[in-house]
Amino acid sequence: MNRKNGAEIFIECLLKEGVDTIFGFPGGAVLPIYDALYDSPLRHILVRHEQGAVHMADGYARALGKPGVVVVTSGPGATNTVTGIATAYMDSIPVVVFTGQVPTPLIGNDAFQEADIVGITRPCTKHNYLVKDIRDLPRIIKESFYIATTGRPGPVLVDIPKDVLTATLPDYKYPDKASIESYQPNYKGHPGQIRKALELILSSKRPVVYAGGGVVLSNAAAEMKAFSEKLGIPTTTTLMGLGAFPGTHPLFMGMLGMHGTYAANMAVMNTDCLIAVGARFDDRVTGKIDEFAPYAGIVHIDIDPTSISKNVKVDIPIVGDVRTVLKDLLKACPPAKEFKKGIQPWRDEVEGWSETHRLSYKQDPKGKIKPQFVIEKLYELTGGDAIITTEVGQNQMWRPVL
Repeated sequence: MNRKNGAEIFIECLLKEGVDTIFGFPGGAVLPIYDALYDSPLRHILVRHEQGAVHMADGYARALGKPGVVVVTSGPGATNTVTGIATAYMDSIPVVVFTGQVPTPLIGNDAFQEADIVGITRPCTKHNYLVKDIRDLPRIIKESFYIATTGRPGPVLVDIPKDVLTATLPDYKYPDKASIESYQPNYKGHPGQIRKALELILSSKRPVVYAGGGVVLSNAAAEMKAFSEKLGIPTTTTLMGLGAFPGTHPLFMGMLGMHGTYAANMAVMNTDCLIAVGARFDDRVTGKIDEFAPYAGIVHIDIDPTSISKNVKVDIPIVGDVRTVLKDLLKACPPAKEFKKGIQPWRDEVEGWSETHRLSYKQDPKGKIKPQFVIEKLYELTGGDAIITTEVGQNQMWRPVL
């Protein structure tokens, strides 16, 4: 009988899930995985620190739209992943982290390099698992990828004791699909709420679209552009939403918030209808909550029901996938010629703010190169196709003047 151990089953399950690359750092608790990995077609990126592995997997997921996969060992190997996991959690990035753990009989005995990584990461993962039986391993792997990539994406951690990796099974079946009774993401927006949203939007005189990272994650850039263009509504984005709307489009006002443009902030301050699409009303955007969009009726579209009215009370919530809801809004929206004509004075006012308060910088006459200049040249030389990796400091403000 052809028996396979947990590590071999683990590798086969990843391949069945379509994984082609993993980021990792070996250690005693996961050596069975590395033995099985040796003869597999999976590409392994060896890192120098486990935190780097999660950041790499995070970047892989952002760039390719596929879940990033990480394998690290127990104890300090697992705890070193926490910063990367927290980053992926805050930005809703699908990452699946597999950590080694001491054998199940030793859990809770302060064994060598034991850490309660499930407890440690509970606040910064979408979900996490401790595998206690090799027979549960295929199901848990299937569920971990399903949870990480559906609904509002996010990181999932799977902690695998060493004895689960060395145990054997005569046969196993990788599930065709995950079925979790307590987790049923809603993708379709409620028709009644969509109708109410359109009524509010079409009765407004100073509308603004406020797009967030949810538009990027939902691959809804085309629908976002079509919606803004059909109604002629000035559009702004969050930092995570950059790229969700063309930066050179005449309706684009630039980024909103503390590090945003004058035009975007003035427009939100004076709007009578704010359409928030896949955005979470972050404090860097809102500032003082009671002074944010003070005259606006607010429509909020988001797949995560816990994000709606969490920071800012909204008037018309629509829970659903951003791309699906925007398609339904476009389908339900009547011809907008008269509406666009009616909001032309508002568009003229917004364009005036953009013209009089353009983003700018002055190059040093002594020849010192400013970082804004570097970003601008990278944009020009690559036709806007460069992927630039940054941290979260001043580079938020180093946007090129287009």
